[in-house]
Amino acid sequence: MDSFEDAFKALIGNEGGYCFNPADPGGETMLGVTARVARNAGYTGAMKDLPLDTARQIAKQKHWDPLHLDELDPRVAFQILDANYNGGLVALWIQKASGAKKDGKFGSDTLDAVKSADPMKFVTRFAAYRLRYLRNLHTWPNFSRGWTARMADNLLLGAA
Repeated sequence: MDSFEDAFKALIGNEGGYCFNPADPGGETMLGVTARVARNAGYTGAMKDLPLDTARQIAKQKHWDPLHLDELDPRVAFQILDANYNGGLVALWIQKASGAKKDGKFGSDTLDAVKSADPMKFVTRFAAYRLRYLRNLHTWPNFSRGWTARMADNLLLGAA
């Protein structure tokens, strides 16, 4: 995995297609993009028709570029992209995994800490914090199998 495009392909492999599960607080989604996010990005069509290019644009502009993921080890960048796209306390997990000051705000000090962290240690720690978060969500019973499979796949990618 060497670029945003590689990371995006792996991300979409985690997401799948159209879903409107009443147990999912995110509501209607396509390719992991919620209707709210799609509308905020200017998409006005039916969610089941959301183009892959729109999902790619959202991933790049909203979840990749703001965290300067092009500057990081690709294994680390993918883990962060996947979590940021999927939701959670990403800045805090980044800080905990890298040893940066834990304030939940992503800035230059956090970016520097990630850059200097051992990539494999970072990936392992980041995944652990993310999994703990997922396990504590009230929706865990409904989605645990999928989230566990996603995290296992991500760890395998991180170890490649």
